[in-house]
Amino acid sequence: MRRLLARRMKFHLFGAFFVSVGCAAIYKFGVADPRKRAYAEFYKNYDPMKDFEAMRAAGVFESAPPK
Repeated sequence: MRRLLARRMKFHLFGAFFVSVGCAAIYKFGVADPRKRAYAEFYKNYDPMKDFEAMRAAGVFESAPPK
């Protein structure tokens, strides 16, 4: 029974470390990188003036009435 807590804590500490690193890697490659690629693809061909004119024509803005 001697040093039982220290032995179990060492096991759980290493286990928790590897689980947290695994979760971080899964999040990075499963969520963050695809999101970055999607934003880059969207803004590659994005024209803000064209989008503004479309919203203006739809009457979204009060300060910029449709033409």
